[in-house]
Amino acid sequence: MLVNIHTAALNGLDAVPILLELNLSKGHDFFMVGLPDNAVRESRTRVMSALENSGYPSDMACETTVNFAPADIRKEGSGYDLPLAVALLVAHRFAQNDRLDTMMFVGELGLDGSLRPVRGMLPIAIEARRMGITDLIVPAANVREAAVVNQVRVYGADNLRQVADWLNGADTLQPTVIDTRANFYAAQAQHTCDFADVKGQQKVKRAFEIAAAGGHNLILIGSPGCGKSMMAKRLPSILPPLTLAESLETTRIHSVAGKVENGGTLIAQRPFRSPHHTISDVALIGGGNTLQPGEISLAHNGVLFLDELPEFSRSALETMRQPLEDRQITISRTRYTCTLPCSFMLVASMNPCPCGYYGHPTRQCVCSPGQRLRYMNKISGPLMDRIDLQVEVAPVSIEEMASNQPEEPSAAIRERVVRAREIQAERYRTSPGIHCNAQMTSALIREHAVMDDAGRQRLQTAMERLNLSARAYDRILRVARTIADLDGSTTIQAQHLAEAIGYRNLDRADWAG
Repeated sequence: MLVNIHTAALNGLDAVPILLELNLSKGHDFFMVGLPDNAVRESRTRVMSALENSGYPSDMACETTVNFAPADIRKEGSGYDLPLAVALLVAHRFAQNDRLDTMMFVGELGLDGSLRPVRGMLPIAIEARRMGITDLIVPAANVREAAVVNQVRVYGADNLRQVADWLNGADTLQPTVIDTRANFYAAQAQHTCDFADVKGQQKVKRAFEIAAAGGHNLILIGSPGCGKSMMAKRLPSILPPLTLAESLETTRIHSVAGKVENGGTLIAQRPFRSPHHTISDVALIGGGNTLQPGEISLAHNGVLFLDELPEFSRSALETMRQPLEDRQITISRTRYTCTLPCSFMLVASMNPCPCGYYGHPTRQCVCSPGQRLRYMNKISGPLMDRIDLQVEVAPVSIEEMASNQPEEPSAAIRERVVRAREIQAERYRTSPGIHCNAQMTSALIREHAVMDDAGRQRLQTAMERLNLSARAYDRILRVARTIADLDGSTTIQAQHLAEAIGYRNLDRADWAG
């Protein structure tokens, strides 16, 4: 007897349809073909135990051949357990097969017959809709993630017995329906961190506001304990809310990486990723034997925070140079080639020297100029050129910390940021792929970063005195354009350029003494 079951495999950020074909004949052997990996081959043991512990006979003695089509795609992971179990139940007439053409099954089985979640459920649900599948049966822990896709009835099952009884006409499973828009917009307002908690640091807060308004990269330089990490964690609270399209793209990446929480649905807040400085190159940019999105892709549409930037390996930092410019990363391996999006805001922090107290108002730095220079040279010039805002963070005084005067909340800052982003959205409405000032090309800079004579003279003087690169020149103009947008000015004026130049602290020749 031949049984066909629809399932799916992951290929990068997308899913591809897989047809599981199971045939019974005389004999006692069990064959699996179609490039299954070890996890798929081991599914036979899990499935047989799950069937027995679910109340079905364990002596299904027949020669069984299982083919995963198309045979030229490698099948990996444990999501084929449920479709294999259903195929065996149907082949041995323990379940009906009159509706299998419009169904898809995905899930891992425990030895007791329970269903366990698998990664990549959102792209699988999207592929099921494209195929015209009407019923998608998944583990209960994955059901809310898959149910955000409309035009497909998604059923969450706790165990194999529920699935078999449902196929036989019992009312053991119900389709899950969620109000995607209502849940999404309600979750957007839930921020645990707020700039109202930050005492003082008005100049640094201003830099964060400019960075959020224009999507600019930012580095903070200051002594230990001055609040660099505290403020960086609050950046998502002033960024514009995610759109549904951005949320869907972000959730797909996290789904493929297995980062969506059990019972989770669309990601409603911009990601904030903060990897440790011991991270490997592959973990940062993605890859591996089985494609795994790296931290730069997990931060897509959000923030990547690199604390203690000089402590990261030089090779790991250099791998980010091209993604920072192109906002995507192409990973080429022997077994696959895949392009992942990575449009993120880079926020980095570092001490000014090895001891951490160079420039501190009350503590003495014990580092020599040579030590400070070697410490700064751990970060390459090309990488530093890609960071628009370079801000020194001074320690907060005792008077500011003890002050009871309320600080400006994130909601007020976000209103100004959103207004600036709306100006930019209107400006770049005819420029595909450009959404904010940080993404401006050289042609767009010439068109929209128009300076008056005083501003042009000020920028020329700064370029000569600081010996800035051509890339730094473009960065200054992008930041000045954002400052002008926050002021509601159509042209870049001298004061806008002066403030933008002031955020190139590390470019000063005498910075490290």
